[in-house]
Amino acid sequence: MIDQWFKQDLQEIFATYGIAVFIDESGEAEFLLSTLGNDYVIYSAHSEIEELHVKYLIEKEQPSPEKFIIYTRTQREKLKFIREYCETNGCLEIRYLQNYIKQNVHQTLNLNINLPTEDLISAAKVSVGKDRTYWFDLSHKGASEIFDLKRELLPFIHDPDRYAQEKYDAQLRQTFYRKVSELLGQDYLEKPPSTLATEVVQTLFNGLAQGDCPPLLTDIYHTWLDSRSYRSSLESYLQGYNLPPGLDLWQVSPDHPFKAVDEQWLQALSLHLHDKAKINQILPHLKQRHRSHQAQALNMTFWGDVITLLEFDPKNINYLSSLAECVEFYTQHFYQLDTAIRHLYTEFLNRPDLLEPWQALYRDYLAIFLDRWFTYWPSYQENQTGILQKLIDQNPDTKIAVIVGDGVAYEMAEQVAAKMKGQAQLNRQVILADIPSETENNMSRIYLDNGLITTIHGDRERYLLAQNANLSIDLTLLEAVNDEPLSGQVLICTYKDIDDMGEKLQQKALKYFGDTIDFFAQKISQLLRNGYSKVYLITDHGFVLTGLLTEADKVTVAPSQGEAKTSERYIRTVQPQPAWLPPLIEVKKAYQQFQYLYFAQSINPFKTPGLYGFAHGGLAPQELITPFFCWEQSAAITSTLPVAIANKDDLTSVTGELFTIKLRAEPGQGDLFSGDRRVYLVFFVNKQQVNKSDVFSIPQDILMTKEYTFDGYREIEVQLLDAHTKQLLDKALVKQNKERDLGGLF
Repeated sequence: MIDQWFKQDLQEIFATYGIAVFIDESGEAEFLLSTLGNDYVIYSAHSEIEELHVKYLIEKEQPSPEKFIIYTRTQREKLKFIREYCETNGCLEIRYLQNYIKQNVHQTLNLNINLPTEDLISAAKVSVGKDRTYWFDLSHKGASEIFDLKRELLPFIHDPDRYAQEKYDAQLRQTFYRKVSELLGQDYLEKPPSTLATEVVQTLFNGLAQGDCPPLLTDIYHTWLDSRSYRSSLESYLQGYNLPPGLDLWQVSPDHPFKAVDEQWLQALSLHLHDKAKINQILPHLKQRHRSHQAQALNMTFWGDVITLLEFDPKNINYLSSLAECVEFYTQHFYQLDTAIRHLYTEFLNRPDLLEPWQALYRDYLAIFLDRWFTYWPSYQENQTGILQKLIDQNPDTKIAVIVGDGVAYEMAEQVAAKMKGQAQLNRQVILADIPSETENNMSRIYLDNGLITTIHGDRERYLLAQNANLSIDLTLLEAVNDEPLSGQVLICTYKDIDDMGEKLQQKALKYFGDTIDFFAQKISQLLRNGYSKVYLITDHGFVLTGLLTEADKVTVAPSQGEAKTSERYIRTVQPQPAWLPPLIEVKKAYQQFQYLYFAQSINPFKTPGLYGFAHGGLAPQELITPFFCWEQSAAITSTLPVAIANKDDLTSVTGELFTIKLRAEPGQGDLFSGDRRVYLVFFVNKQQVNKSDVFSIPQDILMTKEYTFDGYREIEVQLLDAHTKQLLDKALVKQNKERDLGGLF
């Protein structure tokens, strides 16, 4: 604010004169000149020679529209050549800057500021560009308000050598460093800025580690984490920081940035996994960590998964009395453990010391559940065969899209559903996959309803098209879906990345699965926006993860009779085998020359050549219980004004190059708020879009006519779409009749 007082004093002079002499005997007020911008011509004169030179420059320009300021540190009585300007023009004299500050504060704000001279001058410099609130705060709170450390400290510790050097002069820098030292509870000693910044960060980190970080430093830490500009320096400081010795782990702030503390918490917890009383004592602290915005910003996101494992109660598994109840329990409860362990594998697969206790806990729970699952296994019946045909038959008049994934585990589909929450109505069901849960077998089941198996995906698609010759079906990769509408009533999108990555990369693929879940959610949203009333997500099979695997974990058996083929999750044989050790489940099922299948009653793999980690083909619920999810447009959409093409019969034989489409909103339909509907037309030839109309509105009870040209095409499919949802409202085939166009000449 001192800049405003200074400018007002000068304006009073320049209201009458064109020259002002600014006398600053102490030299402490020179900074005020930098606040003037380009409004004045400023000359400095600190000796007789400089005075004479300045006088010459000014007189040479007279008369001049410019306003001249002569800055000098010479006492008024000792001036020589510019003294006359003091008498004949104007003079602003600041002998003691602190007195000038106090006088103006008192006159303009009616405040008395009692600060040491150095602090008062520093406060004035900092006040440049600020309003009266700054001085009121200073009056009430004292010198601590000279610098807004909440704003100043973060850029300072980010780049200490550069920040203060560029922002402050020498006197102000020293005052700033004093205030920082006071914050740290230190006496001021001159030291490199980088050393002082490191001490600030050390105090901040120690406070977080000990659970008593000062509020100001806590606020700076929160801002630091959220800052794109300064976040990089946080990582650098963390690399050079060592936790205090003898640290009480459970006193550490739940917002802390120390990965080592999280790891020590995991290790400490692993010692008490079966001590419910101890776990219940610690859980509130873990939940604070899980909810912490700072932990999320640091990507410490695995605590929710740890809590899921700790809070799971397996006792209800013992009450399951049928396979249907096992399926229901899995889809309501147990799948969450699969999500949790997958996340922990992703985070800690290279840290077996941290991962092993949590994997053991998960496997304990899984063993209990699998015991019930295989107890009721004889009643298992797949319902996967012909599922695409069933969906087509169930939606004869609805535009639907079906995403056919390869290896989309049920728990991953639930993660997709969480991403989609609130965007559309979701109907959750399950499909029980056929066995063995392999792509060749299960994809054949999805596309074919005749029980045959084909290894070529194109053959599966051709079979489905042949079964629905009178229906327009689009086939594409999910990656190829864009915002352009397709002509077909049914869209089938395939996505193979999960299975491809899993089989090629095994557990290294884990780090990519999160992106895949985001991708599914994005594409489902896009398909709904493209006008598909329903979007289904199904898959051929799920998968199991073996995690940390020892030789003892592998199922080692050898067929004793006839030809056999051992895969990671099942064994095929030509002849039945005598009792296996360990006991295996036998299924009589022909494939090529083989007649029997054998499965382990666990998620452990059979001992085979090659990599382990990601597998499918077995009987575990993770492989066989697959998602059958349907996202549907809100019911509110269907209550809007119905619009249809009114002259479909006329369009089947059109003479000439022009054709007319008549659109009508059903009379008396719709609700109070559906007096009209915004729509547009899309034109297709051989399923390729060739034209699109502008968006227009159709009022209720109005027959609207639109005229278009064939543009050289003989047949055009016209689709009427809602402009907001892209919902297919109606469609018609327009055919040009060339014979009638001959005018009866033949």
